[in-house]
Amino acid sequence: MTDTASSDALVHDPKGGLPRLIEIMRRLRDPETGCPWDLEQDFSTIAPYTIEEAYEVADAIDREAWGELRGELGDLLFQSVFHAQMASERGLFDIHQVADTMSDKMVARHPHVFGEESREKSAEQQTRDWEAVKAAERAARDETRTLDGVALGLPALLRAVKLQKRAARVGFDWPETDQVLDKAAEEMRELVEARDTLGPDEVEEEMGDLLFVMANLARHLGVEPEAALRRANAKFTRRFNAVEDALAAKGRTPHQSDLAEMDALWDAAKAAEKKSD
Repeated sequence: MTDTASSDALVHDPKGGLPRLIEIMRRLRDPETGCPWDLEQDFSTIAPYTIEEAYEVADAIDREAWGELRGELGDLLFQSVFHAQMASERGLFDIHQVADTMSDKMVARHPHVFGEESREKSAEQQTRDWEAVKAAERAARDETRTLDGVALGLPALLRAVKLQKRAARVGFDWPETDQVLDKAAEEMRELVEARDTLGPDEVEEEMGDLLFVMANLARHLGVEPEAALRRANAKFTRRFNAVEDALAAKGRTPHQSDLAEMDALWDAAKAAEKKSD
């Protein structure tokens, strides 16, 4: 769209939908009249915002903040439009091609919905079929190793689980959860040994090994570790806020308290939560 009047009309149309957002992004990146900040950005500088917005979507869902979710999804959608605009400027692809690529992928991966395959199969079979289709797509990209294609940019905890799932598909996995627990205990002992006798690099390595095994344990227990850790973070925040509130009621701050008192207030907050449940 190049006609200024038409562009202005679309930009200010409250019901303009996705075309409006695309035009706004184009205008923000206009070399002559765009926003200086937006014009300075590239894929690498915008990527951290994209990741942040995805987490904010997850946070709204975790809190069941449905009134906020629409806005967070909009922020995430804007990130896709931003990346697509920069790609369009380089002659790589545009947002419409992004949508077409996604549509083609979904149709190809759901032959039981859009093709001739029967829908009369279990969710487990559908998962296996999905993985087979994705494996074929990776092979077409010459990604022939088991762990090829697991994105380096994923959060480390999520990537650990994905790597473990890939390895498990070819039989490289403990058959029993107890074996994972034994490995976790072994890694804990090695971490203590590194702390007591080795240097910071070895301590970091052993800590990484322990975290990797804990991610594996979560997988064996059917727990999504990222969600579990977010839940633990929220619980810690909630209870520590209660500690601060209790201290404030006494006219004091955590700096004016000590560990023994705060620990007692923590236990009281914990007990109060369990009683309310």
